[in-house]
Amino acid sequence: MSVQIPPKNRFGAWCDGHPMGPASPGAGRVGTIALVAAIDLLQDVELLADLTDDEMAAVAASARSQRYLRGDVVFTEGSEPDRLCVVVSGRFAMAMRSIDGRESMVALMERGDVFGEMGLFDGGVRSAEARALEPSELIELPYAPLRKIYEERPDLLWGVVRLLAGRLRVTDSALADSVFLDVTGRTAKRLLELAGDADEFALPITQEELAGMVGASRERVNKAIASFVRLRWIEQQDRRYRITNREELERRAR
Repeated sequence: MSVQIPPKNRFGAWCDGHPMGPASPGAGRVGTIALVAAIDLLQDVELLADLTDDEMAAVAASARSQRYLRGDVVFTEGSEPDRLCVVVSGRFAMAMRSIDGRESMVALMERGDVFGEMGLFDGGVRSAEARALEPSELIELPYAPLRKIYEERPDLLWGVVRLLAGRLRVTDSALADSVFLDVTGRTAKRLLELAGDADEFALPITQEELAGMVGASRERVNKAIASFVRLRWIEQQDRRYRITNREELERRAR
């Protein structure tokens, strides 16, 4: 659906009333989004933050909006990459599977997060599966316009370095957790991450998906949660949680 862009928009008449690129078939229900809304979101993405107005306009003009239902797969592990994705709404899991079918959720992506960028720079296949955890929407950006911009202005690659350095820090932290924390400690840490600053929250993923984030079986994660309830560190009702002793839960997560 198109919306009229006020004249004060810094992209002027160029984006007046034009929706983001044509909808195309794919997983989930396809939709469109006003171009100005796409630009507003893309400007907050670290990978794109240093683009000029003209460069941002070129990237946004090639973008498309895509809606996904829970369980829809954006791309599979090992597939050929051709676009990166920015989350507009909802949540997406980045997951890897072992040869026997076990799944490890390596990242949870929410509004403003970007994923699928690795293939833009190394030409390799997708390193993980991307799957919607709830009704969600993405802005999908083809590689070609971005690659052209980076080739013409290699100084922009410092933004890429910052993004990848941040990802490496997260990976280092996860590796340390797997070595120094037991299942109970990792479960406490993941619950705190999902809660953020709130004491009451709804678990946005299933117990099986939480187990994938923790890197343990569902049974062991459920046992850890039951111990937190017994110790009165948290209260649980279905998928709703209330942290009643954050200090102890944080101590267990260290």
